Amino acid sequence: MNYKAVIFDLDGVICTTDEYHYQAWKKMADGMNIYFDRTINNRLRGVSRMESLEIILEQYHGPALSEERKVELATQKNDLYRESLHQMSPADLSEEVKTTLDALRAAGLKLAIGSSSKNTPFILGQLGLGNYFDAVSDGNNITRSKPDPEVFLKAAEMLGLAPSDCLVVEDAISGAQAGHAGGFEVACVGDASQAGAGNYNLSAFGELKQIAIG
Repeated sequence: MNYKAVIFDLDGVICTTDEYHYQAWKKMADGMNIYFDRTINNRLRGVSRMESLEIILEQYHGPALSEERKVELATQKNDLYRESLHQMSPADLSEEVKTTLDALRAAGLKLAIGSSSKNTPFILGQLGLGNYFDAVSDGNNITRSKPDPEVFLKAAEMLGLAPSDCLVVEDAISGAQAGHAGGFEVACVGDASQAGAGNYNLSAFGELKQIAIG
C-alpha cells in the first residue's frame, strides 16, 4: 500500500501522558470521595474529558450533580493535568519516535495528529513539535470522540487526502475502531497491538518506516 500521509494519535503514540492523566483524575476523585483506580482509568483512554468524568461518576453515590458542577470537576481535573504537563520537555520524545517521524517526512509523507485531547497544541509545544505536523485535528475542532472517526476524517480533510491515502497510528482499541470506521488502514502499538486491533500490529514504533515507506 502506498500511503501519502500518516495520522498519529498523540497520547500513548507520540508521547506518554497516561500517568499525568491518572494522577489528575485520582486527585479530583479523592476530593469527591469517589473510588478510582487504574482499571477504571484504562477505560478513559481515547475518551473525551466529559465522557471520562461520566465513567468516573459511575462510582459516585452522593447527591445529584448539576451539569455546571460536572463542568467544574472536569475543569479542575484539566487544571491539575495541565499544571503537571509543564514538566514535559523535548526530552520526553523518544529517539525512536523522533527518528521515525523524520524518516517519514524525508520520504515525502505528510504527517498529522488526530487526538481527542484539547491539550494537544500545548503538549506538542512542550515536546518541541509545535510546528512539526502538516495538520492537527484535536478536541478543539471535533464534537464526537473516538470510536467515532470524526477526528481522523477531519485530519484527512485538512491534508486534502482521502482516508484510503492515510495510515492511522493508534494505541487504544477505541482509536483503532475509529480508524477502521473512517475507512483508514490502522497500525497499532501498545494495548491495541496486543489485542490485534490493527491492519498492522507493531511491536516497535520504528516498524512504521517499513510499513509506510516500504
